[in-house]
Amino acid sequence: MQIVSKPILSAIIGWVVMLCATSAFAQVKSPTSARFNKDLADANLTFTLPNGFRETKPVNDDDNFDYAIEVPDGNFEIWFQTKSLKENKPIKLKNDKQVNPDSLYLEMGRSQAETFLGNKNYLTRSIPQYSLQRYGADAGKTYLVNLPDATATKHYKYAMIVVLQKNHAGTMEAVCFANELGPGFFKNLNMASSCIKFNQ
Repeated sequence: MQIVSKPILSAIIGWVVMLCATSAFAQVKSPTSARFNKDLADANLTFTLPNGFRETKPVNDDDNFDYAIEVPDGNFEIWFQTKSLKENKPIKLKNDKQVNPDSLYLEMGRSQAETFLGNKNYLTRSIPQYSLQRYGADAGKTYLVNLPDATATKHYKYAMIVVLQKNHAGTMEAVCFANELGPGFFKNLNMASSCIKFNQ
């Protein structure tokens, strides 16, 4: 399997940083999922459905994803999961691993990338501090994965996993699925760039 090159990853991270710095206007629409709304509140997050997106569902909830959005043409979607850190105690992940709250975001991203690939062949970058501040987060990482063809990921070719954490509040994971990493990907990423953030 061919992995996306480091120059392409650097360009993607640059676009993410730039998109994070711009405000995409979102329609005021709360998720219809009661479970996701509860998880958002528990993790001290707010979410508004971005313009150009509609609600959908992950393939299944085995990975603890409880909400998803997509563009109508079906070529880009985002799956979300959140975890509360308010109790400040070890968190149990889907692989039954107990994780310290301070490193939960690292383990969530790494575990998801490895679940998709079955190995450790992916590219990762830390999110810069000035971008974290726009989301009210203290830490974050991105993981870029070339996906094998699989029903569990709706046969998408690429996944960008974004994990953000606000210490003593919560952790958020968003997985952006796409079939190409060109202008369409960045347009969709731009539209969704301000849909979720931690409350101050």
